Formats: sequence, C-alpha cells, structure tokens
Amino acid sequence: MKNNNLKIIKQIEKIRAKNNVNWMNILRLAFKLDPKSAAKIMRKINYDDKKISSLLNKLSE
Repeated sequence: MKNNNLKIIKQIEKIRAKNNVNWMNILRLAFKLDPKSAAKIMRKINYDDKKISSLLNKLSE
C-alpha cells in the first residue's frame, strides 16, 4: 500500500511540475498583454491563497 501511494504521489508531482510551467507561461503572457489587469487578478489569487494557508494551518495544529 505504501509503495502504491508513493507511486501515485510521484505521478502527481510530475503532472504538477508541467502544470506549473503552463501556469507561469500564462502569468507572463497576462503581464505582457495587460499588466494592470494581471496585477489585479494576482492580488485576488494571493488573497485567496492566504485564506487557504490559514485553513491549512488550522488543520496542522
């Protein structure tokens, strides 16, 4: 069971690595084409990420 879980985690890691590259490409494009709107969206994303981090901290207590 443990080995299977580790294999699944490794697969997720590989997929996330590729997806992170795609996400960063979108971010670059957004700031290149419309920096003001991109910054506004990033502020919203950052705000929500902080809420998620706060909730994760509660789970890890």
